[in-house]
Amino acid sequence: MNTTAPVVVITGASQGIGAALVAGYRTLGYAVVANSRTIAPSDDPMVLTVAGDIAQPGVGAELIDAALEHFGRVDTVVNNAGIFISKPFTEYTDADYDAITGVNLRGFFELTRAAVAAMAERGGHIVTISTSLVDRAAKQVPSVLASLTKGGLNAATKSLAIEYAERGIRVNAVALGTIDTPMHDPATHPFLAALHPVGRLGTLDDVVAAVLYLENAGFVTGEILHVDGGQSAGH
Repeated sequence: MNTTAPVVVITGASQGIGAALVAGYRTLGYAVVANSRTIAPSDDPMVLTVAGDIAQPGVGAELIDAALEHFGRVDTVVNNAGIFISKPFTEYTDADYDAITGVNLRGFFELTRAAVAAMAERGGHIVTISTSLVDRAAKQVPSVLASLTKGGLNAATKSLAIEYAERGIRVNAVALGTIDTPMHDPATHPFLAALHPVGRLGTLDDVVAAVLYLENAGFVTGEILHVDGGQSAGH
């Protein structure tokens, strides 16, 4: 089913932020290729679900191929899938390293490489979900591997934005504070809220609004947009 509607590929799309982004892009009239390791088929004919572990070689390219085959185009990619593990540095294991770098780095690399190739003639938009802990570390949340990977993605965002600006491909990132999703035990909410100067967690709507702003902001590229309740500015 080819379509004249713009098409977005979203990873980590089965729940939380990813599922909210699927709904958000549908409100803009986008067709969606939604990926997660396990994801149920959608009743919406404009949402193609593709199960697969983005950390595994070849999966990123498969998602772009699926978008082109099913919808005939790729306009946007949202690198939403990510792994966050907070531990003291010396307690990280080799398995932690492999899991985090597999999703956060290899997943980004393979999907974005395939997407940029597909966007070479038409142009497009790459958005990557990052964290404000890159800019302002918090001793209460030790997270070196998040900084190692997401900090690299922030830098890659700027580099790609410059490399492909003249090809009509914009590249941006959204650096988040802590967002209220089911992954956070409600008992931890007071502690997590206190990490943000505004005194609350972010919401799914906060994230979707930021990503859709970037989607419509044609003069914005190379931007790391902080959606963190002031966390990166200070405390």
